[in-house]
Amino acid sequence: MASLNLGNLCFPTRIFSKTHFVLSSKPQFVSFSGALGKPSRQKFSTRVMGCSISASSSHRPENIQGKVDYSSISDQEWKKRLTGEQFYITRQKGTERAFSGEYWNTKTPGTYHCICCDTPLFESSTKFDSGTGWPSYYQPIGNNVKSKLDLSIIFMPRQEVLCATCDAHLGHIFDDGPPPTGKRYCINSASLKLKPE
Repeated sequence: MASLNLGNLCFPTRIFSKTHFVLSSKPQFVSFSGALGKPSRQKFSTRVMGCSISASSSHRPENIQGKVDYSSISDQEWKKRLTGEQFYITRQKGTERAFSGEYWNTKTPGTYHCICCDTPLFESSTKFDSGTGWPSYYQPIGNNVKSKLDLSIIFMPRQEVLCATCDAHLGHIFDDGPPPTGKRYCINSASLKLKPE
């Protein structure tokens, strides 16, 4: 079936027993019982015929209902958004040298955000001097960080700390922190952005 395509709106030029419309990036399947039959929506079908856009199109927008799909961002795009060091640490699971990061000794009150997606991760009130040369916190903000087992060093299994929103590598968590949690979130400065109070 031929179609007339105007931007994100696709119109059929002929009506057969089944006609397909696409509005924006969400296809709608409309079925007719004949050339002049009553339309009925078929929610189970999302097929597109003769149109240049579909639900599985590579031109799908990143921002869906206010949320960005960070898993779809390529390494090339991350390299454009981040400095070389930020990319190495957050996307390739690197580590900055101790005592070299911007925030290892910072006492400025505020909130530390993910450098990749701007999610608030740690409050300065939970930061403490661990003597390690990396910014250390005893508690993250809500569920904005997650951890998983890191076996990159065979003889030293650790818990990797990731941003829960974009999966950026932040650092590692250890069980030698102060009360009340007893945890030490040992974080790379390059993975953070401080927003002062």
